[in-house]
Amino acid sequence: MKRSIAELLAHGQALIAADLPEAVGTLLHPYLQGGTGPIPLWKLLALACRRQGKFEAVRKIQEMIVETLPGDLPARYDLADTLLTLGDFARGWEEYRFRYHLPHTTALARHIQAAPRWDGRPISGQTLLIHDEQGYGDTFQFIRLLRAAQKNSEAKILVEINHESLSLIRRAYPEFLVQPRGTLPPHFDAHCELMSLPHALGLQLSDLPLEMPYLQADPRRIEHWQERLQDLPRPWVALTWAGRPTHPNDGNRSMRLEQFASLATVAASFLAIQKGPAAYQPAPTGMNLCRLSDEIRDFEDTAAILQIADLLISVDSSPVHLAGALGRPAWVLLPFESEWRWMTEREDTPWYPTHRLFRQSRRGDWQGVLERVAVDWVASEYSPA
Repeated sequence: MKRSIAELLAHGQALIAADLPEAVGTLLHPYLQGGTGPIPLWKLLALACRRQGKFEAVRKIQEMIVETLPGDLPARYDLADTLLTLGDFARGWEEYRFRYHLPHTTALARHIQAAPRWDGRPISGQTLLIHDEQGYGDTFQFIRLLRAAQKNSEAKILVEINHESLSLIRRAYPEFLVQPRGTLPPHFDAHCELMSLPHALGLQLSDLPLEMPYLQADPRRIEHWQERLQDLPRPWVALTWAGRPTHPNDGNRSMRLEQFASLATVAASFLAIQKGPAAYQPAPTGMNLCRLSDEIRDFEDTAAILQIADLLISVDSSPVHLAGALGRPAWVLLPFESEWRWMTEREDTPWYPTHRLFRQSRRGDWQGVLERVAVDWVASEYSPA
């Protein structure tokens, strides 16, 4: 006896919640064989395939859904995520424009009626407002496109940025007027979200990484932190183990400090730059950890520490992007199902030539990741001879 769509969806979602995505295919096969069947079941199958890292299968399903229901904007965003993961920037950025049409993102969209969105064509002599969006890491990652936008638009560039990143961006781009978010901007003729610049510019994978580095730490803060840390033995390894708790994927990407036990005997001074509630988690026995979170006032302090540290070891969070923008090395710890920007099956990233990626080989297996980090540390330039 066949089951209702609602029953199948409930069963399939329970399997995914129980970390059994492989079983979803078996469950849905009788209902989707022959390439037909209800769209909600296809969406569930795509989610199950994604949980298994089967991105080509996901892409085929999502393309079918979008072709069948072109007005399903959340489905188009899901396709964008997959295309960007697979490195198909040309199509990925096109679909990525639907990112603010999801139930949980609609309220985040900024509706500017006074001027059109810039589409990449020259607007010589006019003023283009570029405004940041989403998280701090997104700002650090995509701010590199400002000069390319100025070149292509031939316009005067006005930048609106979050308060926390303001001084860093102003120092890096003195030729542009950079204002804090919430300030009434002067007249502008067109606008563009920071993460819509790749679409407007036609950014391709082969274009990356563009200019490197593109941010610089404050020399005065560098001097302060060099004095603060001078008595600690080198190498200095900055450490971040958790992202922003409110991030929708935080449970997948964050760790606990105690999970770093395999690095506890490493001959290094670990500089804990973790912020938020996770900063006070207990450290593994034997780890030479210097907690700096209470002394870090802002991203200027974080940037200065990253500038003088020998290495950053971190989960996927804003310090990873800040280190990359500074041209500083990082070992990035990624979950099995990572964000699109880290692509798939790569140990490097075209966004940041100084970074190495350490991925989970199985869902939830942070121990395996950290064991590989410990092994690679011994053979690295950071390990004392």
